[in-house]
Amino acid sequence: MRIATFNVNSITARLPRLLAWLESSGTDVLCIQETKCTAEQFPADALKELGYESAVNADGRWNGVAVVSRVGLDDVVKGLPGGPEYGGVQEPRALSATCGPVRVWSVYVPNGREVAHEHYAYKLLWLAALKAAVAEDAAGDRPFAVLGDYNIAPTDADVWDPSFFEGMTHVTEPERAALAGLRETGLADVVPRPLKYDHPFTYWDYRQLCFPKNRGMRIDLVYGNEPFAGAVKDSYVDREERKGKGASDHAPVVVDLDL
Repeated sequence: MRIATFNVNSITARLPRLLAWLESSGTDVLCIQETKCTAEQFPADALKELGYESAVNADGRWNGVAVVSRVGLDDVVKGLPGGPEYGGVQEPRALSATCGPVRVWSVYVPNGREVAHEHYAYKLLWLAALKAAVAEDAAGDRPFAVLGDYNIAPTDADVWDPSFFEGMTHVTEPERAALAGLRETGLADVVPRPLKYDHPFTYWDYRQLCFPKNRGMRIDLVYGNEPFAGAVKDSYVDREERKGKGASDHAPVVVDLDL
């Protein structure tokens, strides 16, 4: 089984590339973030033509997550149980589903904006709620993973220049401590470093030639429990999908399982 996560940065803008990538990559289950569409606008019909069922949690703003699967899609839960609100609403940043033998979460962790911003405090609350929500599945016997854009670089080795990010979000100790707390539930980062190259970044800003200069961050992660991690046979960041006209500013992260 091939499972992937991909922040598409607008599924409408990225749809032709996404459909081509799904076909060429042979992905069975894809966790999508930043759909930037309403649930009604989500291209479920186009995905169905390729054999994928879709589950969507989106409201048309800057967020939105989905899971698409060609191996089954059951027990869908939209939203983060016990999650905090921001601006008076619970943003559509989480969705969980069972796809064949595996249960997955697609998550789009809040950005945090600036350390002094209320969005940063919201980010930490959101991560605490995520830890509580996944604890039972993480400790279970079924292969289980939380995939998505975490908006956190786990270590200094996961950013192109640690000094550049000093004092910024994505690299602070409270954020990294929240990731450590998530691992305490029985989850582990199943995409090792290094992969086929020294810096397997997953995000590069569109500005200042960040991608050609490889000024990136590894913030798209796959955290799996022991049954999931034990089934991992290969993993990679598909940097090729970040290249060319109309690409997202993120690259897909792909994990192959032997189940």
